[in-house]
Amino acid sequence: MSVQRSWAWLIAGVMAYVPANIYPIMFTTVFGKSEPNTIVGGILVLIELESYVVALIVFVASVVVPLMKFIAIAYLLISIQGKFGHRRYDRTRLYRLTEFIGRWSMIDVFVVAILAALVQVGSVAEIEPGIGATAFGAAVIFTMLSAISLDSRLIWDRQ
Repeated sequence: MSVQRSWAWLIAGVMAYVPANIYPIMFTTVFGKSEPNTIVGGILVLIELESYVVALIVFVASVVVPLMKFIAIAYLLISIQGKFGHRRYDRTRLYRLTEFIGRWSMIDVFVVAILAALVQVGSVAEIEPGIGATAFGAAVIFTMLSAISLDSRLIWDRQ
């Protein structure tokens, strides 16, 4: 049942990823003025501030990597269910890469948590995590569970 479990976790991850990008990941309050920030909104602000490298890192870690993980796990599951016998070695490498990247995918949630802990300057500035951070963390955890649930030996099974 590893394929079914993996599909279930993957679908849950995709469902959590949507609100993670729609809802604010954090609220910043400066001098009493509160402003919500989504992932993409934060990237656009970084671009406006000409922090192109940081914007690129956030874009890759928050948008590209999760989408690539969804695609990679879905590809592996489809290839197992379709009993594709070719490129087993490449699919195993893709599985290992996806599992490795999962460990580093929580970087955005950690950044919000660290910012919320460090930037508490009374009434001057304050950062609070939003529902988007929770949804993003859930999406990352669900995709990690999807990769872990998948029995990689199924990649090597013959038709």
